[in-house]
Amino acid sequence: MKIFPLLILTSLGLTAAIPAHAASFNCAKATAPDEIAICQDPTLSERDTEMAALWFAYNKVPMLMGANAARRDAAADFLKLRAACGGDTACLGRVYDARIAALRAEISLAMDALAGQQ
Repeated sequence: MKIFPLLILTSLGLTAAIPAHAASFNCAKATAPDEIAICQDPTLSERDTEMAALWFAYNKVPMLMGANAARRDAAADFLKLRAACGGDTACLGRVYDARIAALRAEISLAMDALAGQQ
């Protein structure tokens, strides 16, 4: 079980290797107002990249079947909230900050649980 905390920490280190102002999606194909705003704002783009790296790490944490559904639901809820912001960069910043905090908390809980199993 020691591999999972190492995998999570390694995944979190990926954010340092991603260039600044690089959204987690293809900005050339962005059509929705929220996506366009993220691509045009370096700070939002960096938040999107950080959130994507955290999601990648969180998605690697083994969970029970019900927890996997909750994880997917939370991701879908985030995308709905983000879309509801449209091009409002302040709203998008708040939504990203909340999602990043939630993912960090979930990863921390998962790492604590995995450490307790060793």
